[in-house]
Amino acid sequence: MPSMNMQQFSWHHLDQWHLGVVGIILLLGAGTAYFTAARRVPTWPRSRSVWFCLGLLVTFLATQSVLGVYDMEYFSAHMIQHLALIMVAAPFFALAAPLDLAYDAGGAGLRAVLEGRVMKVVTHPLFGFAAYFVFIPVTHLTNLMNLMMEHAWIHHLEQIGFLVVGYLFFRVAFGLERGVTIHPGLRLVYVMAAVPVDTFTGLALVMSSRDPFSSYAMMAPVGSSRSWIISNVHLGGAIMWIGGDALMLLACIPIAVAWVKWETVRTRELDAQLDAQGI
Repeated sequence: MPSMNMQQFSWHHLDQWHLGVVGIILLLGAGTAYFTAARRVPTWPRSRSVWFCLGLLVTFLATQSVLGVYDMEYFSAHMIQHLALIMVAAPFFALAAPLDLAYDAGGAGLRAVLEGRVMKVVTHPLFGFAAYFVFIPVTHLTNLMNLMMEHAWIHHLEQIGFLVVGYLFFRVAFGLERGVTIHPGLRLVYVMAAVPVDTFTGLALVMSSRDPFSSYAMMAPVGSSRSWIISNVHLGGAIMWIGGDALMLLACIPIAVAWVKWETVRTRELDAQLDAQGI
């Protein structure tokens, strides 16, 4: 067993700024920019501002709490952090509709960028799905994990990547923002089609008979045995597998509710049209 046990969450750890000064500035800057823009749009829903606050809060806790303290030493903590970023914080940001806010509050130049070809590609449903489908296994089953453990700046870029990829994926799943959208019923298919990615990645780690990351032995707590390192990798894989699938299924609930509401409205509209035609 390792000589140092996993500590429970404590406010004491919030003074350990693992994102660094730049990271903290990014979080504060994102919040300032969002709420400054929201003040310029009097009709902007407060609920969306609340979702953005929750996204910032989850991001902060995922990187600055005990998860941030041990995310390089305990693979299990590392996986919890990633799930919190891509499947909790990112959906919150998607519900906050930041691109719509930027479009409504920005000038002609910003609107031109948001309506440009690059943004149309980046915000397309296929791009969001492909990004998620590729990003999850690449960041957990390739040498990128070793590079992340060896270089802190790659680790921080990876954290930002989880937020961006998660946002692009869930903005399509929720269908709140302008741009190319898919049928409300197909959004459930869209989300469920991505579940095997988490399952495959998690199972690949759970079934690993050796430590798949050579750098992890150097990052693990002092005194960690080979068997403990492998068991912690297995635990991280189980967290990705079970936790990731559970969070995906949880995200399906509001999507299903929105679909039912959409179908109800459509049914009423069709009934009204048929009544008007005397059918």
